[in-house]
Amino acid sequence: MLTAVDAGDAAALLAAVPAGRRVALVDPRFVGHLHALRLGLTDPRFPAAAVPGALTAQAEARPALVRALQRTTAAVGAGAPTAVPEAGAETAPQTAAEPRAGQTTGQTTGQATGQTAAPAADPAADDPTLPGRIAAALEAEGTPVHRPALGSLVAAVPADAEQEAAAVAGLTSVDDEAVRLRSAVKAHDGFFTTFCISPYSRYIARWCARRGLTPNQVTTASLVTALVAAGAAATGTRGGYIAAGLLLLVSFVLDCTDGQLARYSLQYSTMGAWLDATFDRAKEYAFYAGLAIGAVRGGDDVWTLALGAMVLQACRHVVDFSFNEANHDAVANTSPTAALSNKLDSVGWTVWARRMIVLPIGERWAMIAVLTALTTPRIVFYALLVGCSLAACYTTAGRLLRSLTRKARRTDRAAQALADLADSGPLAQAVAAVAPGLRGAFTVPAAALLGALVMIGSALFLPYGSWLTVAAAGVYVLLSGLAVARPLKGALDWLVPPVFRAAEYVTILVLAARSDVPHAVPAAFGLVSAVAYHHYDTVYRIRGGTGAPPGWLVRTIGGHEGRTALVAVLAAVLTHASGFTTALTALAVAVALVVLVESIRFWVSSSAPAVHDEGELA
Repeated sequence: MLTAVDAGDAAALLAAVPAGRRVALVDPRFVGHLHALRLGLTDPRFPAAAVPGALTAQAEARPALVRALQRTTAAVGAGAPTAVPEAGAETAPQTAAEPRAGQTTGQTTGQATGQTAAPAADPAADDPTLPGRIAAALEAEGTPVHRPALGSLVAAVPADAEQEAAAVAGLTSVDDEAVRLRSAVKAHDGFFTTFCISPYSRYIARWCARRGLTPNQVTTASLVTALVAAGAAATGTRGGYIAAGLLLLVSFVLDCTDGQLARYSLQYSTMGAWLDATFDRAKEYAFYAGLAIGAVRGGDDVWTLALGAMVLQACRHVVDFSFNEANHDAVANTSPTAALSNKLDSVGWTVWARRMIVLPIGERWAMIAVLTALTTPRIVFYALLVGCSLAACYTTAGRLLRSLTRKARRTDRAAQALADLADSGPLAQAVAAVAPGLRGAFTVPAAALLGALVMIGSALFLPYGSWLTVAAAGVYVLLSGLAVARPLKGALDWLVPPVFRAAEYVTILVLAARSDVPHAVPAAFGLVSAVAYHHYDTVYRIRGGTGAPPGWLVRTIGGHEGRTALVAVLAAVLTHASGFTTALTALAVAVALVVLVESIRFWVSSSAPAVHDEGELA
């Protein structure tokens, strides 16, 4: 910590701090909770952030800060209120800054809520201190300044004794540690998570923070616990199933704890974003596999049900992802259905009922754990298929109604996101390059749906291994290309990616199940897992604002239509040979290697977004 005697001295001290480091300016008269100070100074997700009397800038915002400080210094002159620049580490600090001279703090720890308060019309008028003026100058230049919501927390620079007394009174009346614990819990969670997990998991998060544990370590512990649970289920014994159910619940508690720890201690990271985005699915699908292995040990082959549950869950998610990407920045985005939904949210019991209907991860994992311990894997998968089917019908119907009743214009960004989620490979792209774009409000999703029905129908009803199925795959490629020949800006064009996902996943499932080749369905389970990872990875890259995976990756793994056609060809060529299982396994390994290597390279690179995604309820 360095202390400046005036604004000019602050500029000189700031210039001496190495360019790659975070700096903070805090008015020495600052009175507030340390929690509030951390909200403004230690969140790594924003290049610049401010609370009244304090401002921080990371390396990317340092040049703009220097320019703003120079202009502000010229305007206020020497002898302005003293600024205190603080040199931080290159990565965001994970403990609060030390109290400055003249600063009154409450508790010794603080936590960000992750929410951004709407900036005032004239920030300089609300915060006339030097940090406040610099923040206003940064915004005037075009550098966004994050202004966290403080709620009941105090952050002020009193101008007189009366204001100081009021600020000190606010400090003593608010327990910022209690606020910190409350804000560590995600605001919109499911019923089971909110009432059965979060009341105590937040204290586990605090325990972890005080012992220096990181969210990534807790996330990894959750994954390991789930994998041990899957191993216990794979034993096929009643004791193994009971242990698996208990361990799955422990894994879910840790899964809630890692996010709460990240919010409690402001430990957001690129690696954390990647782990959080992928481990939930890895844990759930690994447990499905463990249940299937255990059932086989007991003489009941449920691999087809396990793969069906995974396919249904993945398709549910892509419906949510596609709809949200299509509409979150749409222009004139209004709908009577959405208005009714918002109205229902004002009635307490309907909120929880609607959250439970969609069978979010908390309710789903609780159901899986209890049924695993008390029943059989077959019953677990039947319950999953029925519950997820009802949830999918409910959510999809609501999204269809909103799309048909709202008056919205899709943006170019939304159209690109949908095109990326479609995962079209070289075959569909070649068709799209020469085909005329389809016209009509609903023609594009109709073409995609027709192609999917032709592909799935041929896999279901034609003799297994028929070359007519390969011909159907050709029709699917053609219709897939036609569907993406024009930008996806129609009211229902968000349906295209989930339709493609269903066509690919279900075709692989059906052909493997009908092959009567030993271990073909487990091999198909591995292939769908690898492809689903690629699709989830695409979603979280788009959410992070970095765009989809590179085009060469999509071309290398063939795109949805290329993989679907290849599996159809393999089924025709290897009709009565165990080579079909070998081919599916080899394809799964190849896709997994290419996708994982590129994904890991991206998520640990400097270009990955430093975010902690709150994720979907499901």
